[in-house]
Amino acid sequence: MPSSPHCSFYLITPPLTGANAGAFASGFVEVLAAARAASALVRFAPGAEGEAKAIVAPLLKAAVSADCALIVENDARLAARLGADGVHVAGAGEALEEALASLKPERIVGAGGLRMRDEAMAAGEMGADYVMFGEPRGQVPAMALELLLERVGWWAEIFETPCVAYAESIEAAGKLARAGADFVALDGAIWNAASPAEAARQAQALLAEIAAGAP
Repeated sequence: MPSSPHCSFYLITPPLTGANAGAFASGFVEVLAAARAASALVRFAPGAEGEAKAIVAPLLKAAVSADCALIVENDARLAARLGADGVHVAGAGEALEEALASLKPERIVGAGGLRMRDEAMAAGEMGADYVMFGEPRGQVPAMALELLLERVGWWAEIFETPCVAYAESIEAAGKLARAGADFVALDGAIWNAASPAEAARQAQALLAEIAAGAP
């Protein structure tokens, strides 16, 4: 998942189960047709890992057709078994180390849940393909936008590893793109909209507008 001179679009799915994945897949196809997403992170609802193949298969087909890298959460072995493009793990500890050892260089390994600067730097030094800042995780809420903007600006100024910034709204995505994020990650701002496809088009148009105004 190489970075580009301008900010790209990164999708995060809601937590999926075998029961809701089919209905979600049709909306996923529409969103990928409406906007160019560089990557999509598939999240599983608690206990749904056993249904992972049924959940991922239609999403992977759509992602391949749209030239969108499909990444699964937490499980590197599952990512390889399902033919996904990579895995997204939390932190810069053993899980990241194991994912890097088992998947690189064939697949993407991203690191999220990085609340402290030292942890983000460690993930980059270990060889993560990207670091993600700001996403909610478990009982931990999304990072406050002002703090996230500061973190993104700091990272973009110093480090070469691409940075993904989690945006709670399309407006916030624009601010984060201007702050220097290589990718902006959107979930509820897309999927909870009256028309997810239209929301994706709006996000894409905003990123294109920012890119056009970039020096």
